[in-house]
Amino acid sequence: MSQIRIGTLVNGGDAVRILPQIIPHGFESFSLTFWQTTGSVDLSELAKQVKEIIAEKDIIISSLSVFGNPLTGEGNNADTLKSWERLIDIAPEFGTDLVTGFTGRMPGSIDQSIPRFAEVFGELTDRAKDKGVKIAFENCDMGGSWETGDWNIAHNPQAWEMMFNAVPKENIGLQWEPCHQMVSLIDPIPQLRKWIGKIFNVHGKDATIAWDIVKEYGIHGPKQFVWHRTPGFGDTNWTDIISILRQHGYKGSIDIEGFHDPVYSGDLEMTGQVHGLNYLKQCRGGDFVPNPV
Repeated sequence: MSQIRIGTLVNGGDAVRILPQIIPHGFESFSLTFWQTTGSVDLSELAKQVKEIIAEKDIIISSLSVFGNPLTGEGNNADTLKSWERLIDIAPEFGTDLVTGFTGRMPGSIDQSIPRFAEVFGELTDRAKDKGVKIAFENCDMGGSWETGDWNIAHNPQAWEMMFNAVPKENIGLQWEPCHQMVSLIDPIPQLRKWIGKIFNVHGKDATIAWDIVKEYGIHGPKQFVWHRTPGFGDTNWTDIISILRQHGYKGSIDIEGFHDPVYSGDLEMTGQVHGLNYLKQCRGGDFVPNPV
C-alpha cells in the first residue's frame, strides 16, 4: 500500500537509545536531526545501528537534518556546512534520499542573503544530485523577519520564489509545516496547494491562534497571540492537508516535531506525540481496508 507515513523527529546523536523505546507506539518514519553540527558522531556506524533497530519493521528514515547557519559559518555554526556535506554523502546508508535544515542567512535583509545562498546551495544541490539525494528547507523564521535574522530565509513564500530562482534545481525544495506560516498569520491551506510541487517533507506541527488577542492587542503587544501545538491540539484541518497531499501524489511522510506544545510538555510530551500520531493516522483515513475483488 502506498501510504503517507506518520512519524516523528529524533535527535540523531541519541537515536540508538530513543528509537527502541518509541517504536512500539506505532511511528512509521523517523527524521534524525542534529543541531548546528553532526559533531563527533560516527555517521556510518549510526546508520548501521539504526538499520539494525528498524530491520524487518515497516519503518523508514525519512530524512537527515542539520539545523544551523551554513552561510556564515560563524561561532557554533563553524561546522554546519561540513555537516550538510556529511549528511548528503551518508544519506543512502540510512536508506533516505532527503537532507534538510535551515538555509542560514547573512546579516541584513533576505535579499542580501540570496547571493551567498546561491553559492552554497548551488554546490550542495549538485553534490546531492550525484548521490540521488534531495535538499529541503524548514520554513521556520527562528525569530527573524524580512529585514533581520540569524538563521533562516526560507520562511516566506516571496523568499521561496527568490531561492528557487537563484538555484533552479529539481532536487531542492521545502520541509513545510503549517505552524510556521500560521504564526505569521498566513493561511497554510492555499499555500500548500500552490507549493505542493516543492514540498518534499512535512513537519507535523500545528498552531493555535488567539484571534481575540490579535483583534484587541495586535501582534506587537505584550500578550502572546499564537502557540505552537502538536497536531490534534491546534487549529489546522489535517484532513484537508492530507487530502491535498494525496490529490497531488505526495509520497513523503509527516513527521511530528515535538517539544513545542506548551500544554503537552514535560511528562506529557510523549502522551501528546502519540495522540498526534494516532490523530494524523485517522486524518489520513484510518487503517487501510482492501476493496472487494
